[in-house]
Amino acid sequence: MAVVIDPGRAFGTGAHATTRLCLQLLARLPRGSVVDVGCGSGVLTIAAAKLGFEPVFAVDVDEHAVEAAQSNARANGVRIETARLDARTARLPSADVAIVNVTRELVEAVAPRLSVRSLVASGYLQQDAAPLRGFRHVARVTDSGWAADLHEREPE
Repeated sequence: MAVVIDPGRAFGTGAHATTRLCLQLLARLPRGSVVDVGCGSGVLTIAAAKLGFEPVFAVDVDEHAVEAAQSNARANGVRIETARLDARTARLPSADVAIVNVTRELVEAVAPRLSVRSLVASGYLQQDAAPLRGFRHVARVTDSGWAADLHEREPE
């Protein structure tokens, strides 16, 4: 599966270990809807759409990221929905799966606010703790000192 990305003024070319790790975990999951929080250039959003997830939502606080994600989606022939919003305060789209590949601090802040079944989280180092409030840790993959974790929502 090829994904062509022009990051423009947004973060994310797809070459970073955390991107690859998120894709490994995402590929294991049943297909459904996805929200990519902190989408950057949209590389993970586009990959999710190419893997058969739908609908796919991309959100970022940076207007350049949202523009780059939409432009890259068009270049890759996939349809995504985008929104510029602050994931710490704004209402986030509900989905089956969330991808949050940002910083550990932001993952911890956003996770309890998500209405999702599964959470693929990364953007932090292998030594960083995996537990997240409201979620059960399922799996961890690592590469070059980086880590990504798969979490499932705890039953309420």
